[in-house]
Amino acid sequence: MKNKTLLTLILQFVVSTTMIGMDVLAQTPQKTFAYTNDDVWAAYEGFNKTLLDSGKYIYKTNSSDKNATDRFNGAAAIWCQPTYWDMAMNAYKLAKTQKDKKKATYYKELCDKIFAGNKAQYAHFDFDDNNENTGWFIYDDIMWWTITLARAYELFEVDEYLRLSEESFSRVWYGSKKVGDTGSYDKENGGMFWQWQPIHNPNPNKPGDGKMACINFPVAVAALTLYNNVPKSRKESSEESPKYQTKAQYLAKGKEIYEWGVENLLDKKTGLVADSRHGKGTPAWKAHIYNQATFIGASVLLYKATGEKRYLDNAILAADYSVNQMSAQHNLLPFEKGIEQGIYTAIFAQYMAMLVNDCGQIQYVPFLKRNIEVGWANRDKTRNVCGGRYWQVLPDGADIDSYSASGIPALMLLFPTDE
Repeated sequence: MKNKTLLTLILQFVVSTTMIGMDVLAQTPQKTFAYTNDDVWAAYEGFNKTLLDSGKYIYKTNSSDKNATDRFNGAAAIWCQPTYWDMAMNAYKLAKTQKDKKKATYYKELCDKIFAGNKAQYAHFDFDDNNENTGWFIYDDIMWWTITLARAYELFEVDEYLRLSEESFSRVWYGSKKVGDTGSYDKENGGMFWQWQPIHNPNPNKPGDGKMACINFPVAVAALTLYNNVPKSRKESSEESPKYQTKAQYLAKGKEIYEWGVENLLDKKTGLVADSRHGKGTPAWKAHIYNQATFIGASVLLYKATGEKRYLDNAILAADYSVNQMSAQHNLLPFEKGIEQGIYTAIFAQYMAMLVNDCGQIQYVPFLKRNIEVGWANRDKTRNVCGGRYWQVLPDGADIDSYSASGIPALMLLFPTDE
């Protein structure tokens, strides 16, 4: 009996020790999951091969979709397509950094094709076209494009990109005479409204209508990105709804909306960014990784533009909350199950790269690379495609949406291996 008890205790100890070891493995970056530069390119090519409509050069919703026909038939959401274009631009920049001329040429051509494909798909970037299939009908859908078009101009110096970026910024800020909305900007109370309603015969926004983080902080990011790229010599327009702003005007608008967001959408003690606020009501304290991301990005851009340390402090506060609180369950970025929400990691990657590379905040690199290592290890190895729950294996051939599949390749392109 004593021997049996002793054996039982020994077995229990072995199992317990093994479980502790597994828990440590789950919490600590391991070389077991290492990735190479070849893996970075394999991941991005796997994403494109599986989810890019190579006839139209826009991205599909799901791997099971044969084509990206339109919003209701296989095309990924209009507001997510610019993030996929960001990924292509990041691939081009990485190829240039690695001095790989062949890859640089290939990805420059891909960038051109993605722009042309989206232009053809989305009303030729006529931001006054508010049809609900291939047009523009929510303010933040437009503003995500404003940001990426400005980035594309910064990278490639194509005048059309800057013109479209500025036109779309103006359309959101001031509204559209053709559509009939009065614009996202609330002149009386500050901040940006999320939508106009009804879509085809809009009423003016009321003070209690929603002002979401997903429009306010992207507006600040867009304003500062344009501030960085418009001519210094530009004069103010006398038009009531000008198609462009001066550098000073973009900076002022970016600051104003950012400060409204800090006062209305930020928990200043924790770094949690609220999803929204309606009028003077209590903010909706639901944290989303993409809202954390654009707040971080706006903070970084303002820090770089002004040198004021409080902006950098805010960026670090929000990043710490994202890593330490939102990612605590698996020590990995959280996954939100819902329409289009899988793209949140790809957006987070873009702005964390700014915080790390432009502001020297390298303390986040181990966490970001841990996400890559675990997500890549759990990929579908037949297609080199990753799922959105990085801690779970994606079965070979499983249906996967482009939103969820974008996170790991987006991170890899911005945080390639050091080896």
